Amino acid sequence: MKKKLRMIQVGVSHEHALGKFTTLKSMKDTFEVIGMVDDREFALTPRFVGANEFDSYKEERFITLNQALNEENPDGVLIEVPNLDLVPVATKFAERGIPVHVDKPCGEDLPAYKKLLDLCEKQNLPFQMGYMFRGNPAIRFAIQAIKTGMLGNVFEIQADMNHCYGGDEYNQHYLASFKGGIMFNLGCHLIDYIVAMLGRPEHVHSFLKSACPGDKSRNNCVAILEYPHAIAIVTVCSRDWGMRRRLRIGGTNGSLEFSPVERYDGNEIEVRFALREDFGDFKSGVRTLKFGPVQDRYESQLQDFAAMIRGEKKDEYSRVHDYTVHEVILAASGMIHI
Repeated sequence: MKKKLRMIQVGVSHEHALGKFTTLKSMKDTFEVIGMVDDREFALTPRFVGANEFDSYKEERFITLNQALNEENPDGVLIEVPNLDLVPVATKFAERGIPVHVDKPCGEDLPAYKKLLDLCEKQNLPFQMGYMFRGNPAIRFAIQAIKTGMLGNVFEIQADMNHCYGGDEYNQHYLASFKGGIMFNLGCHLIDYIVAMLGRPEHVHSFLKSACPGDKSRNNCVAILEYPHAIAIVTVCSRDWGMRRRLRIGGTNGSLEFSPVERYDGNEIEVRFALREDFGDFKSGVRTLKFGPVQDRYESQLQDFAAMIRGEKKDEYSRVHDYTVHEVILAASGMIHI
């Protein structure tokens, strides 16, 4: 049996912190959580955390950031501080040669993020971005369908990350604290897999709006990513009661579409998949493909992180990909121009 990896979770304030912690604790054969760092004292940038979430950590051993950096010698850390603190905190651990899993999106300072990526690349240090759809089996199939040419020439991607949660605290205060609003906070997930599918766009057009009169935040956003022969449309709104979250890809030899894009209720993700001509084992025609069921959003990614720490595999996403994703996120959020 492999030795358990000694892990520290740095931060309890990120939107994904509790979910990541729950998965980490559930993987008892792989990880041992040796400490938690409460970031509420040193991470002062905007956060959105449920009122009772901190109760979930009450049985854990809490240590200081200094202890995590200098005394504990962990095999790896999960960085779960607020979005705008992710890069500076992750950089502290990377400078000490500690493998880092970093949640999303990595702040508004692109050069600082590039410095972190270059540091990890130079040291050959395991680094993993926490984009939650990277382990999604349906999206992984969609990426391969494009990469192998199964869909022909892809001319269209429509990706939706809408929801209706959080109330006024989320809509009026938290999202309003980001220059790019909800496109920055949630559109990043879609941009990660669109870049994996089509690469860096030639141009990015950003539309940052409010959904309702009186909304103080940019909570109704669209980004258009231009490619030589394709257009990708990213839509994110926090006032969509239907919470549809949909992906559609159109190509000259086929198309696929599914909604919802993830589910953890014991049911499978169902993908409507159409081919004009046979490709490999797939015959022409329209069919429904089923993926899953998946029980945990983060498990497969943390399994990969463990394998990276042990030297059993390399990250399938390069640091060039990670940089490009963040460049496009900032452009889609109206902060830089592509």
